[in-house]
Amino acid sequence: MYGFKKSEVKNSFFTRVYEIVSRIPRGRVATYGQIAAMAGSPLAARAVGTAMQNTPEYLDIPCHRVVNKSGSMSPSYAFGGADKQREMLEGEGVVFKGNGHIDIERCIWIVDNY
Repeated sequence: MYGFKKSEVKNSFFTRVYEIVSRIPRGRVATYGQIAAMAGSPLAARAVGTAMQNTPEYLDIPCHRVVNKSGSMSPSYAFGGADKQREMLEGEGVVFKGNGHIDIERCIWIVDNY
């Protein structure tokens, strides 16, 4: 990969992802695909998920604000228990629909000039 070790490229991507996710405001969410595009790799939504799974705790990144495009919650193990992610998001004012998914249209983080 152009003279870089695979781990260096991955770490550089993860760093960009962490910087972006750290900017998601309370009460808003962003999708994995949205974060990937903002990080310059629009087809890397799964890699964003991997970055979220591997976020060092000391960074204090609001990983719970990153969701899939349907607005469904992460598996229960991701945040320490079933409904934990939803509790955190509701506590920040994120709106949910009757089907248990986030109301993406109302809560998506709109970024100008990123």
